[in-house]
Amino acid sequence: MSHAMLLETLDTGGVWSIARGLGRAESRYKKLLMACDMPRRNDLDGRGSLSEEALAEFAEFILTTCVDQVDFMEKLVQPERLRDRILGWADEEIRADALAPNSGAVLEAVLLRGELPRGDIGKLLNVGDRQARRVTSVLIEQEVLTSESTRAPLRLAFPAILAGRWMPGLFPEKM
Repeated sequence: MSHAMLLETLDTGGVWSIARGLGRAESRYKKLLMACDMPRRNDLDGRGSLSEEALAEFAEFILTTCVDQVDFMEKLVQPERLRDRILGWADEEIRADALAPNSGAVLEAVLLRGELPRGDIGKLLNVGDRQARRVTSVLIEQEVLTSESTRAPLRLAFPAILAGRWMPGLFPEKM
């Protein structure tokens, strides 16, 4: 339940998860979770019938695990270098004629802003609507941009095929 709530609340697209941290401390997690169902220990242990101290210990464990996993992912993904890796990939694709010459600017804008309204692409690239749609459609076909609809803003996608390139070390290499 904690995983599902955090996934929905943080909207990480599945890139970050508390599940790894809980799996690494499974016995402690289960012990603390079961303790939440224990009756209160004394008159100072909350007002209800269950132990408030146990609930507080469990909440602290969950939050500590979350921070640990954020730190782990930050070291792994190296967000300060993510922009360089994405733009390096885009430059290679542009040289191979797989992307339009100005595709990197769109990717950088989406990365920095979080999402980009489709109407802003023409202004960003200083091109007309038709050329902006061409650039956008190729990026969507390459699965590096995504959108909920044809009119919704564009967001960066992290396609599995590029995971090793954009976020090295996230997945084990094939042997």
